[in-house]
Amino acid sequence: MAYIPPHKRNVKDADRPSPTPDVLVPQFERNLTLKSSKYNSEKRKDKHSSQGGKIIYAKHSINRWWVIGLIDDDQFPASVRLEPVSCESIERKNGEKPLVLVCAHPPKEFNETTGNSRRSPWVSIAQMIQPHLLTSYRSVWNEMEFHESEEIKPSFVARFGKILLHGSPSVTLDNVKRSLADESTSSRVKRSFYTNLPSSYMEGILGNVAPNIGVDFDEEKEYYHVKVFDKSRPDTTISCKCTALKGGELELHKIELSAVRHLVADISCLEKNLDLRLMLYTKVTLTALTDDEKLSLSHLIKSAIIDPNVKGGLRWPLGKECFGDKYSVVGAWHTKAKAFKNLYMKLKVRDADRFDFRTSMGEFSREVGLKMTGIVGQLQDHMAEVGPVTDMLQDTLKLIWDNFLSCNDLPFS
Repeated sequence: MAYIPPHKRNVKDADRPSPTPDVLVPQFERNLTLKSSKYNSEKRKDKHSSQGGKIIYAKHSINRWWVIGLIDDDQFPASVRLEPVSCESIERKNGEKPLVLVCAHPPKEFNETTGNSRRSPWVSIAQMIQPHLLTSYRSVWNEMEFHESEEIKPSFVARFGKILLHGSPSVTLDNVKRSLADESTSSRVKRSFYTNLPSSYMEGILGNVAPNIGVDFDEEKEYYHVKVFDKSRPDTTISCKCTALKGGELELHKIELSAVRHLVADISCLEKNLDLRLMLYTKVTLTALTDDEKLSLSHLIKSAIIDPNVKGGLRWPLGKECFGDKYSVVGAWHTKAKAFKNLYMKLKVRDADRFDFRTSMGEFSREVGLKMTGIVGQLQDHMAEVGPVTDMLQDTLKLIWDNFLSCNDLPFS
């Protein structure tokens, strides 16, 4: 779906709110002042925004980038290179083409041993991620124990897409190698994880992968997400998750704060054509709002107009996108998802239409995520026992390696 600039959309200009000055002021390294949530009162590292919602990192978060498919002594194969790719949404945002790691050899050439046996890739990933996962979850567990009154939910998820590198032409293969060799400098190469996948990949997941990995259909849901900036909570975004009623109004389902990321590990998979992101994050459901806060948010939700012709699926009449000087709408999402699950994992296949009112930028994406509920359960029940976590982590990563990292028709070239 092509992006339609605001001035060309099939709606009146007055129906699309303009960004407010408060929303445009960047917030760096401030303390969260969440009156209704002690859990988020600690300092967070706010990296950047993402389609109407801020990406928040925990104070002691861990961020890593690894490459799977290196030869002996952890060296890049000679056929690996950086290649620019066309990606409309990224080029529109950054003004330049991103770079990806490309390996010219077919996967089978990597599997040929030269006298030294190589570990299975899923074993290597498990060994790299496990100590960081245990450390990060221990911090999450301590916070959950300390803030028992808050509804805090941890999740460990796998996402599939492509690692994009930014900053061309200054980014070279040599400084990528240096960044990977020294974890302290890995943040110097700016990267993002692109999760928009082609419809053929989605069909393969639904038709073949879901039955093969033993997950059963759970539910199909359609939600509208109203992203709200709260002047008294400048370092996070309130997300109002809503369903549509038959009359066209929105009905509030849940109010959450932006997810807080505790661990992000990006894995470039040279033997595959998709990369992997493993992430541990927490979400807080707001359950202690004041009556005034509930009334204000309800006013914003009731004022929303469902409109399939605009990005994000929602618009507001002029002046209705704000409530007083406290709340203002900064983004809208429209998502349709199918979920499959078993005792150990939950697979979600989702179409997401997002719009950021502050930047007037929208994006449609098809996404696949695997929530590893069994591993979180093991971490909760056996914090002192590493063995069960190791076994389940390796089994799940093998399942991911065999089923989720092949895509023949990437949405950029």
